[in-house]
Amino acid sequence: MTLPANMTAIEIATHGGPDVLQPVTVPVPTPKAGEILIKVAYAGVNRPDALQRAGLYNPPPDASPLPGLEAAGTVAAVGPGVARWSVGDAVTALLPGGGYAEYVTTYADHALPVPKGMPMDQAAALCETYFTVWTNVFLRGGLKAGERFLVHGGSSGIGTTAIQLAALRGARVFTTAGSEDKCAACVGLGAEAAWNYREVDFVDLMKAEGGADVILDMVGGDYIARNLRALADDGRLVQIAFLQGPKVELNFTQMMTRRLTLTGSTLRPQSVAAKAAIARDLEAEVWPHLASGRIAPVMDSEFALADAAKAHARMEGSTHIGKIVLKVG
Repeated sequence: MTLPANMTAIEIATHGGPDVLQPVTVPVPTPKAGEILIKVAYAGVNRPDALQRAGLYNPPPDASPLPGLEAAGTVAAVGPGVARWSVGDAVTALLPGGGYAEYVTTYADHALPVPKGMPMDQAAALCETYFTVWTNVFLRGGLKAGERFLVHGGSSGIGTTAIQLAALRGARVFTTAGSEDKCAACVGLGAEAAWNYREVDFVDLMKAEGGADVILDMVGGDYIARNLRALADDGRLVQIAFLQGPKVELNFTQMMTRRLTLTGSTLRPQSVAAKAAIARDLEAEVWPHLASGRIAPVMDSEFALADAAKAHARMEGSTHIGKIVLKVG
């Protein structure tokens, strides 16, 4: 495949609102040892991209400064030592950065085959959310079949993924969302109940069900103490973001007396080996269900690469249900 010298990408011109996302022309990157170069068809849009744009989530020192943590497309080149992938292979991949561009490099072990029959726009919406949900809900949270699982923001990309995976693996799923339409969408994905957090108290409702064995939360703030009250004894609270702030005052006595676990993680800073292990788990445990159509990413909307600012505005308006993607190729 003949590669161009330069490509169009979206850069963060300065930290700020969506309008700081601007098209630029930059050199096409070259894959290093163990890496592949992907010709991007679609790139996923995620909350960490907006945090990076706002100056609240800096990329690792060795990562591209361009936003974009997931993409799908075809392999355009392979670096030294890459055996699995060949030029022309259709892949979806977790990225260290740089997905808002016509070409992007990533570690070969962080790429997965596009599930059979899945279009590229859906494939681009897989990796950031599936890697995050798998590691936090099932590895850190230890969710098992028959347990009660509560996920906040059930209509988000993370939420729609968590509902489907937890239900697939036999858990009883409960969620919160901000409108009746969003709640209905969550129930349609497999939630046993979806509660409008603007109208009811999820703590009382969850306790009436016996308490949650695992809670996945990205809200933070006063939700942290409320989540602890909503847990069953021996329950696990898994924190992945803090939309309402990370600093709270907690009485840890109930954690001791009720044997609660408070844990959490972020995906981007984890090691190359750790992300490769998650990819192997997903390919074995989840990808067959994506290929069969038993589960699928919930798609909200599509924007052109040049309209990345509009995509961010929609995401931050919180009216979306599911994933937002950028059409690149």
